[in-house]
Amino acid sequence: MTAINDFLDLFFSFKAYVMLPVVIFLIALAVRVPLRKAILSTIELAVGFAGVFIAFDFFVANIKPAVEQLVAIHQLDYHILDVGWPPLAAITWASPLAALSIPMILLLNIALLALGLTRTIYIDIWNYWHFAFLGALVMATSGSLWLGLGATALLAIYCFKLTEWTAPDVEREIGIKGVSASPVSVNGIVPYTACMNWLFDRIPVINRLDYNPDKISATDSDTQAEQNHHQSSTSILSILSEPMVIGILIGLLLALAADYSLKNSLELAVHIAAVMFLLPKSAGLIGEAMIPITESLRAQVEKYFPKRKNLVVALDTGFLMSHKSVIVTGLLLMPIAIGIALILPGNKVLPIGDLPNLLSVMSLSVLMFRGNVLRAVLAGIPIVVTFLLIATEMAPLYTDLASQTSGFDAEGLGTITAFTDGGHQVRYLLYGLFQGKLWAVGGVITLLGMMIFTYKRYKALVADNQRG
Repeated sequence: MTAINDFLDLFFSFKAYVMLPVVIFLIALAVRVPLRKAILSTIELAVGFAGVFIAFDFFVANIKPAVEQLVAIHQLDYHILDVGWPPLAAITWASPLAALSIPMILLLNIALLALGLTRTIYIDIWNYWHFAFLGALVMATSGSLWLGLGATALLAIYCFKLTEWTAPDVEREIGIKGVSASPVSVNGIVPYTACMNWLFDRIPVINRLDYNPDKISATDSDTQAEQNHHQSSTSILSILSEPMVIGILIGLLLALAADYSLKNSLELAVHIAAVMFLLPKSAGLIGEAMIPITESLRAQVEKYFPKRKNLVVALDTGFLMSHKSVIVTGLLLMPIAIGIALILPGNKVLPIGDLPNLLSVMSLSVLMFRGNVLRAVLAGIPIVVTFLLIATEMAPLYTDLASQTSGFDAEGLGTITAFTDGGHQVRYLLYGLFQGKLWAVGGVITLLGMMIFTYKRYKALVADNQRG
């Protein structure tokens, strides 16, 4: 067991944009991608993921001081600190359960593929910690390794299915077949999104509103090509469809709230706009790099399992950042999240460390809404509210467990939490279930009903694609 823990510590000490491409390269060779193509695709994948991570780090480095100054100048009292996901990962890898979780999830995925109970090939090993984190919480509070492993397996199976059921949305909106997003922080809210989309279709006025930056840009390009003299009729809407422009506006708004000087305000605005430009470019590299590898992987698996057609490869959300609506939705929800945190009764945390994660969290939901930013933002508001309340409630447990690990230095930080990963609804629901909470039983029954609805939606999308 010690040897396994040492190997995992070494393995996960590498950045995700180093570790994941190495795994993908080995898979590419195993599924007989030509060596030259495998090398180039792996490098392209590494560069794309590195670009996404670097852009996120730069984004956090710029908005964190602004949010902190906003808190200081308005004398706001939020004694729980949002430090993002690192302490949660540290809690996971410090748990005795971690060494067993990785091989268990791999074997579980293979077994379900062989039995035809899933079409998902979950190769995103980095994000296995999301499953194991639930197991670590359950084990820490119950003292049972088996309950912890059971919770881990249950959440993994949940994500296998939701990854599978959202592949048609990714193919329609991104144009890549047989791929979907893997993290529970992203596909965990898919049943909620499916139900909200159904609800929006039945609400007058809302069911006719559609703001899709990708469609606006395409329409505007066609208009310019055919009728240059009518360019002004769509120019304003087209400008507002660009993530860079929205980045400028959000940057100026945040700078104003933080009482920045003119110089600092303009710099912050340009920095955020730069991130909004770089993220889709980096994400595009990831998508291009994965196409030949996923095609070969699916072909090889289908060779050994002839009845397993239309397999889906689970990847981190970086490749979804190429969609303009994903970027715009996440960016709009950030100031909304700060505003909600300031007025929400019972909330004790101001989102800082995990705030940029809203780009990722809502990415798959945006695609399910067919790129409609208005629907995604409206649906995102209850998500933000529950993130804040759950992150507040769970903060004492996270702080206690993080203080017992060597992987995260919590000294002097006070009570800590993570806005999105620490406030995730499905993980919280399953944690409550394993604690024997009656409300969690009702919540799980409701979730199962929403999953059935999501599955029927998925089957309808597949049928539509076959007819098309």
